[in-house]
Parts: sequence; C-alpha cells; structure tokens
Amino acid sequence: MQRAAARVLRGARALPVRARSAGTGPPARGLLFERHGDPPAVVQLKDLEVAELGDSDVHVKMLASPINPADINVIQGTYPTLPPLPAVGGNEGVGEVLEVGRRVAALKPGDRVILAVNNLGDSVIQNAANSGVGQAVIQIAKASGIKTINVVRDRADLPKLVERLVALGADHVITEEMLRKPEMKDIFKDTPKPRLALNCVGGKSTTEMLRHLQPKGTMVTYGGMAKQPVTVPVRAFIFQDVRLRGFWMSQWRKDHAQDQDSVSSMMDALFQLIRRGQLSTPACTPVPLQDYRAALENSMKPFASSKQILLL
Repeated sequence: MQRAAARVLRGARALPVRARSAGTGPPARGLLFERHGDPPAVVQLKDLEVAELGDSDVHVKMLASPINPADINVIQGTYPTLPPLPAVGGNEGVGEVLEVGRRVAALKPGDRVILAVNNLGDSVIQNAANSGVGQAVIQIAKASGIKTINVVRDRADLPKLVERLVALGADHVITEEMLRKPEMKDIFKDTPKPRLALNCVGGKSTTEMLRHLQPKGTMVTYGGMAKQPVTVPVRAFIFQDVRLRGFWMSQWRKDHAQDQDSVSSMMDALFQLIRRGQLSTPACTPVPLQDYRAALENSMKPFASSKQILLL
C-alpha cells in the first residue's frame, strides 16, 4: 500500500447522491438515506452517479467498509455534525484505485488504499476495551512496552472475552463494577497507575476510571456510547490536577491536512506493526452489500463482538 494514499484521497470527490445516467461514468452503488431514523428502515441500496474525474481527483472502488457507531448515529440523526440529505452512509474503508487525474503522481490504477498511538506513560486504562479501537490500543501498547488496564461490561461470556483480550496482549481485563472495589489496589502492585485514560462510554463507570489516574493524568474522550455525561469530582481537579481532552477523528483529519509528513510517519509505524504481526484487525463478519439491513441490525445489538464489514 502506498504511503501517499491518504494524502491523495483527500482530493477525491464523493459520489453525488443522484440517480446514475447512462454514459456518465463507471456504475456505482451506495447505501443511501434520504431521512434520519432507524438505520435498517431508512437506508436503501441504490445506483449512484460517479463524479467526473478532475485533474487532482482519484476514483476509488470501495472493497470493504466497516459499520461504526458513528455511522449509526449519523443515520439516526444524533451525531454532532450531519451531512445534507440525501447522503451515503459510511466514513472509512479499503478501496482500489480505478483511475487518477493527470496531476496525480503518487497513485495509479490498481493501488490499494485506505481512507484515512502514543507513548504517554507506563500504563493506559480504557473502557470499551473489546471495541475495535480498544483492541488496537491493546496491541499498540503491547508493542510499545506499555501495560493496559482494560474495562469491559459484565456479560455471560466474560471468561471467553477476557481470554481473547489477553491473547491480544492485555495485561488486565476488569469489569465496570470492579473499578469501584478495593481489589483494584492489587492491580497497581505490578502496574503503574496510568497517566492516560481513554473513554468512549461516559457515565458513572467513566468517573470511576478517572479516579485511578496518576496526578496530572489525562483522560481523552472520543465517544459516548452510554449517552450519559462525564462527571468529574472537584477533588480530581484540585488535588490530582487531571486534564480532560476530547478527540474527534473528523476534526483531527482537518487539523493535520497540511501535515502530511506526520500523518505518513504515523501510517508507516502502523504498517510496520501489521507486517510484524503485532497489530491485527478485530473480529469481523463479512456481509454482502445486499444484506445491509441485517448488518445494520447486528451492529446495533448489545455486546456485539464482531465488526460488520460490507463487501461492495
């Protein structure tokens, strides 16, 4: 995969959401929603028209695309920023270059492209550790010599989940309930208190997770699956001097649009982990595009353990 792929794809045009006319470009299909609502009910598979190729544009045929929680929220109309309707769902994936504009030199037809963590201490604590992001954090931290404390919801198959996360490199896997128990002290006998907490849940368990940060530790919130606010005790600010930050991938991409050297360096580091077998994809279920309704429904089920990947 070429290192320049992410940079060039920034200039690629999105498919217009209108019916395809004969002779206007290669045929394309997309999952279109014309109104917000329950994803299986409002999303439809339709033929779309491909934009005319410009000098700096790239036409990419999508090969596989995950259904992420943010995609569900966009379709439901609950995401902070929403595209104008009608819109095509999805925000990332893997594709193959079909054709490039005359000013594009870094890519050629047939190239595989992706639509496009940090040594902040000796340990990291995170919730939703069984999510795709959580599994990546476990593996990247393991490769970097950083220990992880991984919080998951209690469930019937908890031992199986713990075994799977430990196999990825997790040092500790605990339930949300254990965050409040004195036994947490046992973890810190051989694991330093974390300087970084990663939160994508919110609510009471996030407040409890925050209590275990080192003084001057940082909690980064990148999601809110519980749809509950993050409550921070006053003592955490005064006596521990904790810092709260937010992370939004869409804004991060905009902020780094002109910093392609750093982006390329990051991608190279991830590719090296993949090549060495230190970073693998989470459990995935390939789903034919025509079965998108079933994929949407499965993505919304509680305790979903497999990422639904639409094959286009």
